Amino acid sequence: MGSVQRLSAGHTAESDRRIIVGGAQLGPIDVGASRGETLQRMLKLMDDAHKQDVKLIVYPEIATVTFFPRHILEGDELEQYFENEQEVSGDPTKLTNLKALFDKAREYKMDMYLGYAEHAAESGEGEHIHYNTAIYYSAAADKVISRYRKVHLPGTFEPYERKDATNQLEKRYFTPGNLGFEAFRAPGLVADAASKSSGAKANEPDTLGRGDPILGMLICNDRRWPEAWRPYGLQGAELVLCGYNTTAWAPELLGTNKKISTKEKAKEEALFHNKLSLTYNSYANACFSINVAKCGLEDGKYPLIGGSCIVDCDGEVVVEAKTEGDELIVAKIDLGMCRRGKEKVFAFERHRRTEHYGLIVEQTGVVEPELL
Repeated sequence: MGSVQRLSAGHTAESDRRIIVGGAQLGPIDVGASRGETLQRMLKLMDDAHKQDVKLIVYPEIATVTFFPRHILEGDELEQYFENEQEVSGDPTKLTNLKALFDKAREYKMDMYLGYAEHAAESGEGEHIHYNTAIYYSAAADKVISRYRKVHLPGTFEPYERKDATNQLEKRYFTPGNLGFEAFRAPGLVADAASKSSGAKANEPDTLGRGDPILGMLICNDRRWPEAWRPYGLQGAELVLCGYNTTAWAPELLGTNKKISTKEKAKEEALFHNKLSLTYNSYANACFSINVAKCGLEDGKYPLIGGSCIVDCDGEVVVEAKTEGDELIVAKIDLGMCRRGKEKVFAFERHRRTEHYGLIVEQTGVVEPELL
């Protein structure tokens, strides 16, 4: 059975929990682009991934359409961007607009993280409950085994008054996610995983880090919040998947100062903060992460950052996209490397002091100390 060799000096040897993974970055998708055109681009990236023996592919947030929350939309004009799961009883593999992706993933026996705008199946008659959603398709199970709905929705409900401002209206168009941060195991990605059928039990000393890989999912703004990563760390996550669409210039939304007074400097800062969020939180939870952008200049005037990357459990970038177009990044990762962080620096069971963390869940806004 696969295992991680632990040597007396604290050295973690290479394990047999190695997976070839890929991030399928997408370049800009303009308002006028059809889903069919975008799907062909996505399928091309999956073909390229298959040629490199990728077993898990990650697509961006709201992957198949333009980043529509920057626009004022109502009625059918808005609904066209959502995948209506009422029509398929909540089974995204049956959604007409996405079927080709699932068919190809099934053919290639490739797992897939896919972000899209969800019209929820639980919407009542005439209701439109919308979420910014990511799902995980398991090729071994041949079904969607996990769903995540974005928790930290950025931006505003009302648009800015200045006509040329870049809006971010996710609060207007989406409901905050209601599924929390639930980790899950993905079958079939590593050989000889410990399992119930073999008589093994979870959380025993000899099964830690030896079962099917433990994964978590985030979407875009979630990656900036340590509170989103730590629940996954506490569930032993070895790999976190995150798609994003992040503006490179939106002073009304993000503010500005002398340091980022130009579009070029603001973009540099956005890329820095993106990488900072991903590298630190991967390190602090001793997990790998695959982080994938939709990027470039949409509609010729809305810049989105690239920076798609795969980060290891020590916070080091393993591979990073070089362009702002359609680009596949690939890495072979060894999940056994996570054991060092989980058992040494971030051995939560030994070092966490929850009695002092109350403010994190008891309070939202800032409450300053009394004035002197």
